[in-house]
Amino acid sequence: MNRLLAMLTEARLLDEVLCAAAVAGCEVERVPDVPALRARWQAAPAVVLDAEAAASCVRAALPRRPGVLLVAGGPPGPGTWSSAVELGVEQVVEVPAEPARLQEVLSDLVESPSGDGRVLSVVGGCGGAGASVLAAAVGQAVLSAGGRGLLVDCDPLGGGLDLALGAEHVEGKRWPDLRLTGGRVPVAELRAALPSRARGRGRLSFLSCARDGPDPTPQAVGAVVDAGRRAGDTVICDVPRQLSPAAGAALDRTDLAVLVVPARLRACAAARRVADQVAGRGVAVQAVVRGPSPSGLRARQVARAVGVPLLTTMRPERHLEAALDRGRFPNHRQGPLATAARDVLAALRSHQRSSAEEPRLVEAGRG
Repeated sequence: MNRLLAMLTEARLLDEVLCAAAVAGCEVERVPDVPALRARWQAAPAVVLDAEAAASCVRAALPRRPGVLLVAGGPPGPGTWSSAVELGVEQVVEVPAEPARLQEVLSDLVESPSGDGRVLSVVGGCGGAGASVLAAAVGQAVLSAGGRGLLVDCDPLGGGLDLALGAEHVEGKRWPDLRLTGGRVPVAELRAALPSRARGRGRLSFLSCARDGPDPTPQAVGAVVDAGRRAGDTVICDVPRQLSPAAGAALDRTDLAVLVVPARLRACAAARRVADQVAGRGVAVQAVVRGPSPSGLRARQVARAVGVPLLTTMRPERHLEAALDRGRFPNHRQGPLATAARDVLAALRSHQRSSAEEPRLVEAGRG
């Protein structure tokens, strides 16, 4: 996805595109004419045209397609706009007046596959609920299904999500190593920097807090989550129940939050407060209830007590604690943990975020 197909008749515009593409971290393959372009038109990840090339494509009756950018050496005229509409051009950028915007648009074109990524936040309803383990299991479910996942640790007091994965010795950067201050993070650079696991066509990258060093800032968390979503990844955030500003930055970008609640009375009371805080940020929340209950509470009773819909239940998994202590995260596809993770992933995929029709306003100061 890091290669652009370009048909540019003006040498000055070609130079501008080549410079912007180098900054954006993508390659440019130039085609000389419409017949050469037609052969690659549908398969190319992204296409860059100038006004003359766009007019030639319209005359040749090339079909509309996504991922087309038109660059102009000055204010576009009516003919340029007409060609852009005919070809389904997504953006028109005037160069060299907008060099920074050209770099950003090129990055979006090569990083964004069809369909946006989705963001899941996993939160513990009380201490020791098992949110980090479930977050890691959802990441494993993405990997097993052949997808691309990004597991983001937003809990600096959790001891490090790499420990939960049994991956503390895997090379790659942790939060203190990145030194992010916000802004746009190129996805290719982020993937190259982070530790990851691969299985077949699947890939799971993870960004863990360290045992020492500075905590992630809200700006850094927001930049990483945005990068994962932009790249089409399934982003799974391990969010602490004490909602820090960094945790808020993750939640403000979340499609679905999952609250892990043990089936105990005190856990329900604690989880109710957490659920109210998460829902107060405009995020949809559903419950994963961990049983069994010592007093016979049923999962739906727990969910009603917490005040959120029930997503799924999770029974105890034999030998899980011992495996985690030995640094061996269970990667099999059977058992209560794997089943619950798949249920959560299915709910995320089917969830329609209410802000798709009505954008959610984020209050000032929230990440």
